[in-house]
Amino acid sequence: MIIWVNGAFGSGKTQTSYELHRRIPNSCVYDPENVGFYINKNVPKEIQKADFQDYPIWREINYTMLKNINSEYKGIIIVPMTIVNPVYFDEIIVKLRNDGVTVNHFVLWASKETLKKRLRSRGECKNSWAYNQIDRCMQGLNEEIFQRLIDTNHMTIDSVVETIASEVGITLLPDNRNIFKKKFDRITTQLKQI
Repeated sequence: MIIWVNGAFGSGKTQTSYELHRRIPNSCVYDPENVGFYINKNVPKEIQKADFQDYPIWREINYTMLKNINSEYKGIIIVPMTIVNPVYFDEIIVKLRNDGVTVNHFVLWASKETLKKRLRSRGECKNSWAYNQIDRCMQGLNEEIFQRLIDTNHMTIDSVVETIASEVGITLLPDNRNIFKKKFDRITTQLKQI
């Protein structure tokens, strides 16, 4: 089973995904962004694209990797990735579903003001790539193909995790961390993404 956590930058995808991973035994986090970094590092600058999702090979590699991992791994694969282009969604998620892979897709939704506040809290400035993608993401994710939206404006990461787990029928491990350990884990997750 795959749980795909989608949403605009600043919606909480990464934190939600790693919290799910901490609380779901036999789970892993697969980050499609790593394929994009690899492609950009190895493609001549003259033919580089502004968004690595625009490379057909990025979509093909991620589809193939997820299909392969799903066929060999008996756990749950958690994918934190913004994807707002319906064609790209078809080329990865719908294609996986057509191959018999269970893909539970969720969009973490938040207002523009909330997204900006969250991005600022992680050090993003108004000129950052993530900040400049808010309108494009919100517009794209509003399309029907991306439904199941979870309004995270007034939700904690824990309640988002519990909502997703409930909807896919997964029993979470109890979270026995104290507040300091939980905060440390989330800061560590955030630092790894910088």
